[in-house]
Amino acid sequence: VGVNRSLAVTFREAGHILGSSMLEIDARESGRTMRIVFTGDLGRSDVPILRDPYRVTRADVLIIESTYGGRTHNPMADVRDALAGFISSVARKKGKVIIPSFALGRTQRIVYELHALTKEGLIPPMPIYVDSPLAVSATEVFKRHPECFDDEMNALLERNDDPLGFSRVQYVRKVEESKKLNRMHGPMVIISASGMCEAGRVLHHLKNNISSRRNGVLIVGYQAENTLGRRIAEGEKRVKIFGDLYRVRARVRVFDEYSAHADSDELLEFARAIRRVPARTIVVHGNEEQSLALGRRLTEEGFRNVTVPLDGETIGL
Repeated sequence: VGVNRSLAVTFREAGHILGSSMLEIDARESGRTMRIVFTGDLGRSDVPILRDPYRVTRADVLIIESTYGGRTHNPMADVRDALAGFISSVARKKGKVIIPSFALGRTQRIVYELHALTKEGLIPPMPIYVDSPLAVSATEVFKRHPECFDDEMNALLERNDDPLGFSRVQYVRKVEESKKLNRMHGPMVIISASGMCEAGRVLHHLKNNISSRRNGVLIVGYQAENTLGRRIAEGEKRVKIFGDLYRVRARVRVFDEYSAHADSDELLEFARAIRRVPARTIVVHGNEEQSLALGRRLTEEGFRNVTVPLDGETIGL
């Protein structure tokens, strides 16, 4: 896209959520062209549904995210086994698995995974509810854009095996239907927004289920500091929901591997694909600990002029 005579922007596949892009910005000045690459939220490689992130091979300035700049994810085969074991153990107690999930991207990935685990007989058949009007709408958008899917997803669709709408998944829009879920008995899985438990219908499901040992809470995404999701993930014994304290008796498991953000190794692999070391690398979009950790790894890899800017700092290029 030509912005003006001296600036052009190319959008590249970021592999984070449907439609997400990284930016290649070519800036021309005094007869010289500088390429600035801004990753935005960078997705993971070799995960279902979406295509892998585009591999950039040239950047004079690299601006790279660092959500998991100092952390690596466990192998997905191990994670799937642990996930199946957790869900099966809750099902044996006829409990409910509550999964706080972002409406776009994370919900569809979890539905895909549950579909696969059910087909493979790794979890028992049970009702699965997606209780989020936004997630329901987002799933419909997913289905309209198969051009964004990877080969594995398209192969499933060609066989009429729809992993986003298989028969056990019920998509809930109406408030009355959402309320009924709290009066129903398990086993069942409820996927609901918001992903960090700060708003939305998931708060009602947590309020009604977090104090029972039969139930489980599954954390499948990044939880920012000072959010309810972070407090649950860190194992607090009492949490406040709608102003009231609730004892956390439900089993809680955290699977960061289902996050749509690349981990430290994947970020480094992305940066290594650039054929000539950028003149400058700027590490952004992560808490201080994660950003500094990625900055150190990049420096050790031979990247020069690596900067982790302070909040509000301006950097001239």
